Amino acid sequence: MEDFPLPNRETLKWRHLANNENLRLMRKQIKRNRKPDRVRSKDWTPELPDRAGGLQAANPWGDPAAPARERIMPRGESERRKANLARARVSASELEQGAPCTSGAPGTVGTVVEVSSGLCRVHALGSELLCGLRGSLGASDTGFTNVVAVGDQVVVETGGNAGQGVIAVVLPRRSMLLRPDVSRPLLQQVIVANADQLLIVTSWREPAVWLELIDRYLITAERNHLDALICVNKTDLADNVAACRAEMRPYLELGHRVLFTSALHGEGVEELRALLRDRTTVLAGLSGVGKSTLLQAVQPGLMLRTGETSARRHEGRHTTTQVNMLRLEMGGFVVDTPGIREFGLTRLRRRELAQHYPEIVALASSCRFADCTHGADPGCAVRSAAEAGALASSRYANYRKIREDLPE
Repeated sequence: MEDFPLPNRETLKWRHLANNENLRLMRKQIKRNRKPDRVRSKDWTPELPDRAGGLQAANPWGDPAAPARERIMPRGESERRKANLARARVSASELEQGAPCTSGAPGTVGTVVEVSSGLCRVHALGSELLCGLRGSLGASDTGFTNVVAVGDQVVVETGGNAGQGVIAVVLPRRSMLLRPDVSRPLLQQVIVANADQLLIVTSWREPAVWLELIDRYLITAERNHLDALICVNKTDLADNVAACRAEMRPYLELGHRVLFTSALHGEGVEELRALLRDRTTVLAGLSGVGKSTLLQAVQPGLMLRTGETSARRHEGRHTTTQVNMLRLEMGGFVVDTPGIREFGLTRLRRRELAQHYPEIVALASSCRFADCTHGADPGCAVRSAAEAGALASSRYANYRKIREDLPE
């Protein structure tokens, strides 16, 4: 038997390095030839080759009722979503006040008439319930700062305590009056939900009529599917009523309904009462224009506070401190909102503003440049029309002021 010399330590070292290098080269070659990994889809979809050689979704069980795509979700998530969908599918007949909810959500459908400090008053079952919010309800990822607003249709679950309940579901809204949140401009606050029309109340004097605010409310009403009415109150303070009508002529020519009222003398109250009947109307305007006084003229006995304007600043003092929904004896609801001194527009860009000024849209086609801002641009037909008196100077000025406040 032939003896073979044993490798020394140095020989073993070089063999080890050679093996490692060969292994590295082999791995590199395998990695180069390996096909790229397919990105894992979040949807579980069985796939089979199609005629073109690619992949197509397939139903391996041959069940025509099986969904083509099945979403991967946590256990119980599918049942939870189906339950939420069933709660939202409330028929129109169930939206009647106090109607039992029979579409999967236990409880009673009612209307929120007041929201304050996390509690709500809900009109249901012919009475009003003091309700809290179910813990699962939240405004996160909705774009709104408040979960529930006055006018919301909600499903209320009542317990053992008389006159109390819990709001379990907020039903889909058909309209909203919105404004930017004061501290978080990217979010919106829902002032009123499910209203039919917006009554923009201004006064001829004390405080003086503010046309820019009227334009802001008109834009908001159009963007939120609300019919708009303009009410010029305190016409008894006008030296010449014809001057009031002349100031409102641009809105009359655009087809807006304009009322001239005096809550003190009762002028225009009957016309206003007819427009409020059987509708849900939101009143909005500056403090001191007489919103609460007008409502008491429409229906005496409404529990509303009224106040005088400041003799020094000629501005109204806040008498309505929160949003309230009130039932009218003749049918319908009115929502009295706190008076404000400014009103921001939500999620509106500068380039979108002109579409809310139809008289500007009609003239814009004659501008020299297609991207004319209707300001200092050369060859601007809109500015020329305003200078010539063919376009109401007040409307043009309001357009310019509002545009400066909007983001690009």
